[in-house]
Amino acid sequence: MKEWFLNTTELKSAISKINAGDRVILSGTVYTARDAAHKLITNALANSEELPFNLDGAAIYYAGPTPTPKNLAIGSCGPTTSSRMDKYAPSLLDSGLKCMIGKGDRSKDVYDAIVRNEAIYLCAIGGAGALAAKHITKCKEIAFSELGCESVKVLNFDNFPLICAIDSKGNSIFK
Repeated sequence: MKEWFLNTTELKSAISKINAGDRVILSGTVYTARDAAHKLITNALANSEELPFNLDGAAIYYAGPTPTPKNLAIGSCGPTTSSRMDKYAPSLLDSGLKCMIGKGDRSKDVYDAIVRNEAIYLCAIGGAGALAAKHITKCKEIAFSELGCESVKVLNFDNFPLICAIDSKGNSIFK
C-alpha cells in the first residue's frame, strides 16, 4: 500500500497509478453533492443546460454538511452512503467526473463507468464528520440553495485523509 499526497489538480495524471487500498491525502477543490443535487445535475446534463460546476476532472464528495459554527469554515461534514448516487454516477463519470468520495461499495454499473472513464472512488471514514471538517478550510454554496444541507457547495480540502476504495482498473477493497 502506498500513500499519496495530492492536490485535486493532480488527480487526472495520478489516477492510473493509485491502487485500491492506497491512502490518499487530498487537498484542493472538491464539490459536495448528494442524491437530490445529483438528480438536478443529471437532468441538466440530459437537457444540455448549464451545470453548477465543470465536471471535467472534478471531485465530488457525497456529503451534506451541518450548519457552520462561528469561527469555522464548515460544520460536521462526514460522508453519505455512496450507493444512493449509483443511478446518477455513470452519466457524471461519462461527462468528465474523475473522483467520487463517500462510503460503502458501489454497483456494477459504477465500477464499469469508473474503469471506462479512468476515474477513482475514495472512501472517507464514516461517523467522523467533525474530524473531517477540520480538513476543510473553505465552504461556499454554489447551487440549489433550496436543498438546504444538500445544496451543492465548493469546498477547499487541506490534507483530507481518504482511502482508495475502487481504483481505475476496477480493483476494490470491497471484493
